[in-house]
Parts: sequence; structure tokens; C-alpha cells
Amino acid sequence: MQASNNIIRKAQIGDEFAIYEMICELALFEKALNEVINTPEALKIHLFDDHICDALVVEFENKIIGFALYYTSYSTWRGKCLYLEDFYVKPNFRGSGIGSLLFDEIVLIARTTGVKRMDWQVLDWNEAAIEFYKYKKATLDPEWINGRLYF
Repeated sequence: MQASNNIIRKAQIGDEFAIYEMICELALFEKALNEVINTPEALKIHLFDDHICDALVVEFENKIIGFALYYTSYSTWRGKCLYLEDFYVKPNFRGSGIGSLLFDEIVLIARTTGVKRMDWQVLDWNEAAIEFYKYKKATLDPEWINGRLYF
């Protein structure tokens, strides 16, 4: 999967460090860096040993500049679904179409794996992301309130 100088590929062992760095960048942007308790070592186990989740990365000049981390979820109404946990492109590379290509690749994975729905969250103040998802013709549902317990 290549577009100009960018390569979108499945994450490989060793990529967990760059992915983790971007997870922290995203958490900082979301004003929640103190909530990140994951580690690159745990991420490696979850991605490559336990297969709890999967990730795609975007490379530019042999550096990872974006990622999408996703996993299979389940809807009692629909069945098998794909949940896009994090989707991130480094700020200097936004607006170049890289994010669109990465998102389209996740949508392709969702379609080819036979899921019935693809879900993700976006913060209500992240106008750039909201506009991006609207451009992609996504349904942004204001009715549901997120529930969460921490352990």
C-alpha cells in the first residue's frame, strides 16, 4: 500500500515504540497525558503476542508518522464490528491526505473482514476531526453517553 512517498502497512515488532510515542502525543493533545499507563512493552505483547488489537502505521522516509489501532468488537444487534481505538497523524503531516488514506485503509479492513459496523469516538471539541469524519460521511451520534469503569 503506497501513495507517493508514504507507505501504509501493518505494524511490525519494533513499531510499538513509535506507536506508543504517538499515543502519548495524542493524549497530550487531548489534555490527558497523565491517564496513559500503557507501556511500549505491554503494547508489543497486546499487538504481537496476545493479538488483542491490530495496528496500521504510516511511514514517510523510513519514519512512522501515523497509526491506527483497532480491534474486533461485538454488537448484540449487528454482530461482529471493528472498533477504531486510536487514529493519529503527526501534526506536520496533516492536511496532506495521509489521514484520509489511512482511514480508508481501516474502512477497507472493516469491509473485507465482514464486520457489520465500524465505531470510534471523537471529542466534541475536536472540530478538525469532526469535520474530517463528516467529510468521510460518518454518522456522529450525539445521543449516546460513554460509560466507563477503571480498574
